[in-house]
Amino acid sequence: MGVPIAVLDYGIGNLRSAQKSLIRAGADAELTADPQLIADAAGVVLPGVGAFGACMDALERTGLDVEAKQAAASRRPFLGICVGMQLMFDGSDETPGRPGLGILDGTVHLLPEGVKRPQMQWNKLHLDQPDHELLSDLDDAWMYFVHSYVAPMSDHTIASVDYGGPMCAAVGRDNVWATQFHPEKSADAGRQLLTNWVRHVEQTATAKK
Repeated sequence: MGVPIAVLDYGIGNLRSAQKSLIRAGADAELTADPQLIADAAGVVLPGVGAFGACMDALERTGLDVEAKQAAASRRPFLGICVGMQLMFDGSDETPGRPGLGILDGTVHLLPEGVKRPQMQWNKLHLDQPDHELLSDLDDAWMYFVHSYVAPMSDHTIASVDYGGPMCAAVGRDNVWATQFHPEKSADAGRQLLTNWVRHVEQTATAKK
């Protein structure tokens, strides 16, 4: 059995595709809303698709907003994917006045004027922090994006893409990592990224023993 990972199940979108991709990456990944399973997991994943406000509503309705914040604060590896990444910020211009989880500072904003919205395509990663563990063996990697809103560029941006200028594609702050793209839809490069994260979870769990 691989390392136990909880994929937060709050009933939005195809969350099972993230779970299945993590299993292929070597994890014992379970789609769950059980607080005990989440607390016992070595790593926690927050996927997401759709609108920011609807996803936050679903998280709160299931109580998984609290579980997500506790997991991120626990220093265990925490991974956000697509809208799951956006939910980790203070809020989003997509749903003004609707607070996010506040795990990361800043507000998610609309893609700039002059580009097609949504960005629905493959795009090549620029490794802003090439030594970050999540990005191991991802030189010249292309990832698949589907989104109209994006997190701000910051000191925590570990990878970006060019889409009307530099755009945040992945963040990393301490135990909290996230991607705007869908690794589960990004073929070999996406599998490599998830393998990197699962390996990080394994190493973190081993170090705590």
